[in-house]
Amino acid sequence: MSDARTPAEIEADIEERRSRLAETLDEIGVRVHPKTIVGDAKARVVGSVDQTLGRAYVGANRAVSDVRSKFVNEEGTPRLERVVPVALMAVGLVGLLVVSSRRRRG
Repeated sequence: MSDARTPAEIEADIEERRSRLAETLDEIGVRVHPKTIVGDAKARVVGSVDQTLGRAYVGANRAVSDVRSKFVNEEGTPRLERVVPVALMAVGLVGLLVVSSRRRRG
């Protein structure tokens, strides 16, 4: 049995391959187009920034929660044994700054 193909079958194969080659070349053209390259680069940068901002938010949120847990109990009321000393230190520091600035002027 012969595996000979007819000229019509050969032409059909050639046309199919031309069509696939044209699609492939179109895809390559889109991929190497400057707008596509810039768009892909922008998408990567935005993804990276989003990820970085997400990590920063989580870190900041964790830090705030840690500090809050030191000054507020589970019910949400202030822990006076911790708030009062910090408030007194802040008032003392402000007082020192006021006295120091008055001495410089006068």
